[in-house]
Order: sequence, then structure tokens, then C-alpha cells
Amino acid sequence: MKVHIIGGGNLGVAIAKGLSKFSQGNQITITRRNTASILYLEQLGVTVSTDNKHQIQDADIIILTIKPYQVDTVLAEILPVISNKVIASAVSGLSIENLQNKIGDGNSAVRIMPNIASQFGASATCIAFNEKNKEKAQNTVALFKDLGTAPIIDEKLMDAATVLAASGTAFALRYIRASMQAGIEIGFDWQTALAISAQTVKGAAEMIMEEQIHPEQLIDRVTTPQGCTIAGLNEMEMHGFSSSLIRGIKTSLKQIKG
Repeated sequence: MKVHIIGGGNLGVAIAKGLSKFSQGNQITITRRNTASILYLEQLGVTVSTDNKHQIQDADIIILTIKPYQVDTVLAEILPVISNKVIASAVSGLSIENLQNKIGDGNSAVRIMPNIASQFGASATCIAFNEKNKEKAQNTVALFKDLGTAPIIDEKLMDAATVLAASGTAFALRYIRASMQAGIEIGFDWQTALAISAQTVKGAAEMIMEEQIHPEQLIDRVTTPQGCTIAGLNEMEMHGFSSSLIRGIKTSLKQIKG
């Protein structure tokens, strides 16, 4: 497919990198007003341009990774030269209905929420679309499945998906940082502590993804009676480990909804 990404910030670049590495046979274009910092993407076979309309007529999918205040300006620029396109929006707060009204019935609106792990083929990209656009949205779903997982969700959960899948990256990294700091306290240098902490989280995630079972079932495998693991878990829970994470996620969602 020919993929046209408008917005060369962190997310747009992550998607471009991921598609160049993990999705075969695509032609990728990414645009940004100042391209100096992303010209290195050309070494990955990505076309970089300052013109949002650069070969956009040939695109199969147009991905918007721009700020909400940029949407109307960008659409006013590209709509006169496109038709029958799938426009996949990662713009926070922009509903499918609102986007569809802006782009007209001649194009199909899809809402996506990827995260920056796209560049490693490890994003959890939530996707929503109206039933009438279901068939045209399938290429978008397939594309993002190459970059990790791509669950299709009800649009009313998209704000929640933003918190769980996008903000969740920061929450997971904060856990790794805390684990690294604890590792330093018990004797490791920071590089070794970080390597162990990060790999341990990766391993735990891969077990969940592979076995598709409840986390407690895997926790039971490493928790022995009167052992160090259960002692540590109980101490963390006593100080609000799970409840503080849950509260943080709910607070983030409340912030999105205003």
C-alpha cells in the first residue's frame, strides 16, 4: 500500500519507522514543515517532504498524526486534491463523525490510537470506524497489525484507549524506572539494573501475549509459600501499588474528558 503520513513528530516518525521495518511492500511518505530532523528516514526508504500534498493523490491511506489545532488547516490544503481516500486520524479528541463531516462522503474516516512503540512493531493500536466504512477500514487494520496488535473497539472507548495504550507506555516506563532504582539500592549499577528490569517486563508481557491467561495465573507460578515474591507483593500492595496505578489511569482519563 501507499501510505501518506502527515505529521513528522514522534508518533508519525514511529509509525514510519515501524512500517519500513515490519510491514512489507509499502511505499511510505511522511511530511513535516521542517524536515531537517527526519531526513534520516530516507535511508529506510521513506519519502520525506515539506509538502503535505506530495504524491498524496496516489495514497491508499492518509494518516494524520498532527495536533488538533492543525486539522482544519491541513484538511483545507489536501481535500481539494484527493477523493475516495481512507483518512486514519490519530488526532486526540477528533471524533469519527466530526472527521467524516470535515472530509465529506467521498472519503472514509477511521480513528486510530497507536503509540510510539510502533517503531519496534510493538504498538497496541486501537481502531474505531463506522459500520459503513468497515470494508475500507480493513487495510488500516492490517497495516497496524504489522506494528503490534490492532484491536477494533467502540469509539466511545477511544479516550480510554488513549490512556491505557498511549499514556500506558509512560506508566510502564515509570515502573521500570522504579525497579531500576530498587536494583541500585540492592547492589547493581544502574545499567545492569535497567537491563534486568526492562528484560523482565518484556518477558512478563510476552508470557501474557503468548498464553492469553489472567496475570494472576502466571504470578502463581513464581510465588511460593513463605517466599520472597509474596512478601514483596504484599508489601507493595500494602502501600497502594495496584490502587495507585488504577487511580492514575482514571485521573488521566478524567483529564482527557475535561
